[in-house]
Amino acid sequence: MLTRLPAAARSALAAAPARLLAAHAQQAGGATVAAGQPLCWGCRGQLRFLRGPRCPRCGLPAPCGRRCSPAAAALAHAWAPVAFEGPARALVHALKFRGALAVADAMAAQIVAGAPPGLLAAPAALVPVPTHPLRRRARGFDHADRLAAAIAVRTGLPVTPCLARTGAPTRQAGSSRAARRAPGRIEVRARGDPPSHAVLVDDVHTTGATLEACASALRRAGAYTVCAVAYARALR
Repeated sequence: MLTRLPAAARSALAAAPARLLAAHAQQAGGATVAAGQPLCWGCRGQLRFLRGPRCPRCGLPAPCGRRCSPAAAALAHAWAPVAFEGPARALVHALKFRGALAVADAMAAQIVAGAPPGLLAAPAALVPVPTHPLRRRARGFDHADRLAAAIAVRTGLPVTPCLARTGAPTRQAGSSRAARRAPGRIEVRARGDPPSHAVLVDDVHTTGATLEACASALRRAGAYTVCAVAYARALR
């Protein structure tokens, strides 16, 4: 069960400098953390950047095999800079579950620095993957909103929060791939007119079920192309 943080606590976390939030993301206690960095140099060196040939559709190292999205998927292209393991997993959890909002900028910096040419360029607009309203109220913020805002600062792209989660909240963590991708499990609707070229923004790309549900909603509402960026890609 999620516990709602008091408003004062949320404000303190949001205002705290990244070095004070490092304890949430560190693997090695007591390491020196540079000002403005959420990870020490040792943990930064352990980040597994995804290099080499990648499948443009699912973002996995090639060959991606049966884990790839079908050719008829609404999501045309997906990309993430690092593997969802070690320090990257710690950063994601610090942002999402501990309210360490300062790490969103470090994550955005790595996304923007390595993004394929043209992916984060006009005429694209950033569309945060929506958190279910119950979870957003419990946490006091939306992690994808924060990440999209940090990417927007670095790219100049507009943020268009035109998606909403509906239905009952679902727990993706710990669920099988088949359960995550079951039809109707994730309900998303578009509000208003979506951007013609949308780039979904989320913290982690796991099976792609949530991203595909969001892409389908955008395409039904009139989006011409839908791509996605995440900070980390699950490889298993």
